Amino acid sequence: MNLVESKDLMPIEIEVNGQLHHISVEPRRSLADALRHDLATTGVRVGCEHGVCGSCTVLMDGVPVRSCLTLAVQADGQSVRTVESLAEGESLHPIQEAFRQEHGLQCGFCTAGIMLSVSALLEENPDPSDEEIMELLGGHLCRCTGYQQILASVRRAIVEMKS
Repeated sequence: MNLVESKDLMPIEIEVNGQLHHISVEPRRSLADALRHDLATTGVRVGCEHGVCGSCTVLMDGVPVRSCLTLAVQADGQSVRTVESLAEGESLHPIQEAFRQEHGLQCGFCTAGIMLSVSALLEENPDPSDEEIMELLGGHLCRCTGYQQILASVRRAIVEMKS
């Protein structure tokens, strides 16, 4: 007997990076797992699975959320953006280009979540102070950069997005 029978699955409708999807998920399935395994958005990273590291951050209706703590059923009817939504074809988003130029990505595991949080911040406040940027970065664990290159990346992105 199958451990999960079809009656235990819940149908959801979720828009991911502008594309509408209809999938059926277990009620306990995390949004991160649904995005990665059901919808093949591999830019979503799962680190701590406790909502502490920020690697799994996605934007749900424009608000950063930890997809490891969010259930897929909570995203029913919602619009979700992952890091894949930033680039337009082969053209990098100014945030991505700034991270590339300032070496703010090192191993890259935490980068997707950071970029999405930065994107949300800059949509709300296009000219944040260093203190506001560091407060945002406080919700993301990076073991490679020491945050100086990430801060420089965000500063560069601000300048690039203004021009």
